[in-house]
Amino acid sequence: MMRWALLIGCCLLTAALAAEDNAKTLVLGFGGKASDAPPKGWTAAQTGKGEGSVWKVVADDTAPSKAGFVLAQTAAGPDRMFNLCVADDTNYKNLEMSVAFKAVRGDSDRGGGLVWRYQDADNYYVARMNPLEDNFRVYRVVNGKRTQLGTKDNLKISSGEWHTITISQIGDIIMCSLDGKKYLDVKDATFLTSGKVGLWTKADAQTYFDELKVVPK
Repeated sequence: MMRWALLIGCCLLTAALAAEDNAKTLVLGFGGKASDAPPKGWTAAQTGKGEGSVWKVVADDTAPSKAGFVLAQTAAGPDRMFNLCVADDTNYKNLEMSVAFKAVRGDSDRGGGLVWRYQDADNYYVARMNPLEDNFRVYRVVNGKRTQLGTKDNLKISSGEWHTITISQIGDIIMCSLDGKKYLDVKDATFLTSGKVGLWTKADAQTYFDELKVVPK
């Protein structure tokens, strides 16, 4: 009888911990309806000067979430500008997060990625994949200047198809994965405080994003 009681207790504890983890997970989708602006709770921003960083909710029946709508960066900005869309009510230090993305078009740049520990439009971390350059990279952006922390070169993915970027950071250790495989593992202590999370493309990279997931660590 005691053995059964212990077994039941362990099962209940496991279920409770799983429920707690699920409760902590933030899932931000873009379903509902098309819009010529970012959805409520999101703010478009940019690093650098020029016209660009135009984010809209557009229909896409191929979205992995099956929601039917995605968040899209739709402008062709100047080469040195970074297009940002940030989730307003977020504040994370140690985390794991992921997003599905689809590179739609772009001549000088393509693809995109995630930002985190975002302090403002000139200070944050970013990990991104560029199908035109066949590389997956992680950077820090300080006072608007981007510095590369790590790269995986000769990594080919298809434009027009969905892929998933996942990053995690605990303390000063950053790990970045693409489609479930870890490629980057770097150390950087530039931003050690919490910040917002969001999405990123560069220049004329017009990219679709589906369902941002964040788990605090």
